[in-house]
Amino acid sequence: MRTLVAAAVLATLVASGETRADDGGDARRAQVVAHVGKTRTITVGELEDRIAALPPFQRATFGADAATVRRAFLQQILIPEALEALGAEDQHVDAQQPTSRAVERARSQSAVRAIRARLGPESAIPIEDVQKYYDDNRARYDTPERLQIWRILCKTKEEAQSVLAEAKREPTPKEFGELAREHSVDKASNMRAGNLGFISPDGTSNEPGMRVDVSIVQAAHGVRDGDLVSAPVPEGAYFSVVWRRGTIAPTKRAVDQVAAQIRDTLWKARVKEETDRLVAGLRAAKLRDLDESLLDTLGPTPEPERGDAGRELPHMRSVAPRGSASAEH
Repeated sequence: MRTLVAAAVLATLVASGETRADDGGDARRAQVVAHVGKTRTITVGELEDRIAALPPFQRATFGADAATVRRAFLQQILIPEALEALGAEDQHVDAQQPTSRAVERARSQSAVRAIRARLGPESAIPIEDVQKYYDDNRARYDTPERLQIWRILCKTKEEAQSVLAEAKREPTPKEFGELAREHSVDKASNMRAGNLGFISPDGTSNEPGMRVDVSIVQAAHGVRDGDLVSAPVPEGAYFSVVWRRGTIAPTKRAVDQVAAQIRDTLWKARVKEETDRLVAGLRAAKLRDLDESLLDTLGPTPEPERGDAGRELPHMRSVAPRGSASAEH
């Protein structure tokens, strides 16, 4: 009898015209097309919504007309999905570690997707917010000329003159790098051929934490790209051999040129802010009985097994949860 009812419901659905997720009638959409096992059902509404979500080209693969599409999608997609889900429940797949991790990851990603949907697209960020960010971070968009400088910092003027003479005889990166490793007392750069990065007029470098005396920059401005400064440059109690390697021209970008980039930055920052707020609220409401002292009682993390030539063994790859870094790469 149940099979006959399901067939009648499907026949009614087939005869009703194009499948639409917004086709009215809650009672009609709640009718059950198929019962799978003791607990699972497939309703008219579920079938309609799933078909409506398909792009036209994919829908066409199930048949040439709406009636055929509905029947084929039910038989080929929804019923097998429900049966496979029942099989997973019978085998308690959801309790196995890789699957449980994948489920938790999917749930967390769904929460972030909901936040993104609530915030709306990047294009919805008003130009007033873009302008404020631009004004507050003007240095990112208006940059002065910057010189790439290599420098060997010597203890004495005499040593610097000797190093400069050697560099002039063979002005190549290889020779300058060897001289830097041998003579430069600047341990932050001597193993990088004395490369200080690209230096702004105030002595700041694009290399994190790097800054040089402005006298080095001024001296480098006196020569062309690729030339050595003709004499050692005093730098505090030391003397430097300076090589101007290249130049980055100054840039000035208007707000309309960087609006898309700024909107992307603001949108990502807002997603993070909302995500952090959600996690903080859930942490306060849900997290309890946290005893981090027990972490000190854990044994050492075992190293993964390796095969010949350090290759990871195949069975190690099989336990990586779907969506993890190891599975994705």
